[in-house]
This record gives sequence, C-alpha cells and structure tokens, in this order.
Amino acid sequence: MEEFHKIRRLPPYVFEQVNRLKASARSRGADIIDLGMGNPDLPTPQAIVDKLCDVVRDPRTHRYSSSRGIPGLRRAQANYYARRFGVKLDPDTQVVATLGSKEGFANMAQAITAPGDVILCPNPTYPIHAFGFIMSGGVIRAMQAEPDDNFLPALERAVRYSTPKPLALILNYPANPTAFTASVDFYKDVVAFARKHDLIILSDLAYSEIYFDGTPPPSVLEVPGAMDVTVEFTSMSKTFSMPGWRMGFAVGNERLIAALSRVKSYLDYGAFTPIQVAATAALNSDGTEIEEVRSIYHRRRDVLVESFARAGWDVPAPPATMFAWAPIPEPYRHLGSLEFSKLLVEKADVAVAPGIGFGEFGDDHVRIALVENEHRVRQAARNIKRFLSQAPESADNVIPLGARR
Repeated sequence: MEEFHKIRRLPPYVFEQVNRLKASARSRGADIIDLGMGNPDLPTPQAIVDKLCDVVRDPRTHRYSSSRGIPGLRRAQANYYARRFGVKLDPDTQVVATLGSKEGFANMAQAITAPGDVILCPNPTYPIHAFGFIMSGGVIRAMQAEPDDNFLPALERAVRYSTPKPLALILNYPANPTAFTASVDFYKDVVAFARKHDLIILSDLAYSEIYFDGTPPPSVLEVPGAMDVTVEFTSMSKTFSMPGWRMGFAVGNERLIAALSRVKSYLDYGAFTPIQVAATAALNSDGTEIEEVRSIYHRRRDVLVESFARAGWDVPAPPATMFAWAPIPEPYRHLGSLEFSKLLVEKADVAVAPGIGFGEFGDDHVRIALVENEHRVRQAARNIKRFLSQAPESADNVIPLGARR
C-alpha cells in the first residue's frame, strides 16, 4: 500500500536503529550505558510533586483544563520572564502554555505555514525544528548553526536567493545538539535583519537554565523591537526535571501567539490542571531547585570531558545544555555517525545519538547526553577506552555493521 503524503516526507527515524540495537543487547544481558536520548534521569523536586498530589485530590481539577494554560500559570511564566530577562509580557495575550516546547513548535508550524513556504532552519538542529514545518507543507533551507561572524552574511544570502522569500527563521541557543550559545549582540543583529525583511523569528530557549560558565543565556526578546517579530519557546522538562509532565510555553508577538492559541483550541484541552498548578508553584519558587539541577549537570559534564579525554576521545566541553557534541574519533570518522553509534553499542556497551539524526551536517559528530550519574559516566569512559585501544591503524580496516555477513 502506498504511504500517505506526509509520511513520505519524513525520513526513517535514524535513532530507532540505535534503539533496536540497544534493546537487543540488553535482551542478551548487556549492561548498556545509555547516553543517547536526552531524557533527564533526575527526579522532579519533591515540592513540585507534593503540590501535584495536593491538587489532584480535588475532583474539580479532574475536568477539562484550559488549552492556553490556566491564568495563574500564564502569570507565573510572565513573572519569570520579568525576573530572568527583564522582559515584560502580557499573560493574557503574549503567553500560551504548551505540551512541552516540541508540541509548541509543531503547532506553530501548523498555524503559520502555507504549502511551499520557506523556513530558514539551522543544520544540525533538534528534529522538530525542521520536521514540524515539513509536515505542515513547508520547505526547509538549511542555515549554519554556529552564531559567529559568518551567520549574518549567510542569512543575507538565504533571503536573497530563496523563492519565495522566507517566512521564518528558527534560532536555538543554547543549541541542541551543538551546545552553541548566543549573545545579546548577536540577537540585535538578527532582530534588525528580521524586521527589515519581514521575517518571523522562532526561538527555542529550552536550555535557558542549563549553563556552566556563569553567564546566563539571554532571550532574544531582550532586544528592543524583537516582540514585533518573535515567538520564543521554553520548557520545564530540563529546568525542573519534569520531562514526562509535558509542560512548556510560547511567548512573544500577540498575533503569532493568537494564531498558535487558535490552532491549539482545536487540538487539545491543555495539560491536566494539577500539572499546571504544580508548574505554577515551580515557576514561583526561589530557584533553588534550578541551581541544584544545573550543578549536577555541571559536575557530570566535567567528569565526562575529563574521563573521555583519558580514554583517548577529546570531547569539547559544552558551555550549556545537557549534551556534549563530540567529533567522531578519526579512525572511525569515515563510517559516519550512525554506523559509529551502532559500533559503540556493539563493542563498548555505550549508546549515543548519531549526529545524522539532527541533519546531514551533523554526520561527523555524535551527541552525548548527561543523563547518567558520574559513576556510570566513568564506566562508559572505561568501556570506550578498551574499544579505542583496539582501533585499527588504518581506517579502511573498519567495516560498517551493515556490510558484515
């Protein structure tokens, strides 16, 4: 039977190939250290769980909730932006709660995209940034991911040579998977360009609180005039270790927020009310839980970089996020990221995410998630050291798993 049109536009999910190999190894009794999926292992802070439990006992909270988010939750998010970024938001018109930032991006794509619209999207990047728009009929034009001096000239070329003119530009800093960070000065240049060329900016700020160099990542909405062209997405998944709670936000331009809210009103009734109330309490807290989460990821990052270097794999220290973006060791680089990731599962009992899953320009890297404790990270490094010690002198001697009999 012929595949449906939208399904044909989606490539095979490359992470699933590693997941199948991982599951098969575990079924044989292998102890796989999973540094692949960015699924936080830290428990949600107890105060947030307690608030959920208190509220869920009230049967009135068991009814349909609000798709846009209950008023108290939207006020809490507006207050967070005021405290953290100095950005003033109207909780009634410039804030909407989402079922995580991933759902927010996908529904925003549905709200604003006409068939054939061009979207400027970093490559490599988190898959929903591109595929939310592909599923909505958009066309992706790849942009470089690094916010360096080459970014604006590349942006100018992309607008000049795109037909039709691009509709939107996606930004993601701190970036998944690359961990690149951006400055307010960078955002000023991009906002000025977007206003000049009537571009929508969609900013993914899911990792705003996971940073390690002492400098909190800024919001693009801190730039004067950004509100005219920007919606920014945040998530509570990493900040408060609430991934399964599915709680996020879109904030910014009123017209864009209204479009997203209208689409959502047809698709969902919002998160379970007790989850929204607990999320409100988290946002209104003193930030102690955030600092503790950040310090745990900081320690794990340092252990990973140091222990992997001793193992013979130099991994650049990410300045932010819960990921390291690691170049594939030279003897294995010709394999590409998918085959190398399979090899790590087979030979080192370590799972990572192949860079190709984030775009073709990520194929010489893998993403390593900081989702195991320090003991397990060191164990992974020992396994990798044994694996790398057997690396062939000639790269030509390494046979991809798919080519073996």
